[in-house]
Amino acid sequence: MRHRMSGRKLNRTSSHRKAMFANMTASLLLHEQIKTTKPKAKDLRTFVDKMITLGKRGDLHARRQAMSFLRDKAVVTKLFDTLAERYADRQGGYSRVLAAGYRYGDAAPMAVIELVDRDVDAKGAADLARVAAEEDANDQEAVSA
Repeated sequence: MRHRMSGRKLNRTSSHRKAMFANMTASLLLHEQIKTTKPKAKDLRTFVDKMITLGKRGDLHARRQAMSFLRDKAVVTKLFDTLAERYADRQGGYSRVLAAGYRYGDAAPMAVIELVDRDVDAKGAADLARVAAEEDANDQEAVSA
């Protein structure tokens, strides 16, 4: 019996599940919207809400706990600086799951999970910055040659 057992196994080992949810949480906090299967999205909400709550606490211990889970300094910085003040007045419910049809290959139910009051420009911002930096580097090489 599964009395009082929370979370789905998702056909993965516990270490795989832990790593997957840590990576997905970091991606969601960075991009503020990701697309995944509906069961994963529903389970991901708890991890994201816990991380934002740590960000709102804002002390050194909370920062170290977030860094231990997320393992990405840029995401932790964004969490404690940007997201913590954005959700300072909200008492939970920082993410939402929206149904997004079915995947073509295996008809798995898909969902979009996003942060409530998200920054629309955050998704893909890192890629845009990287491409712009590469173009600048190529332009400088062309001028110097």
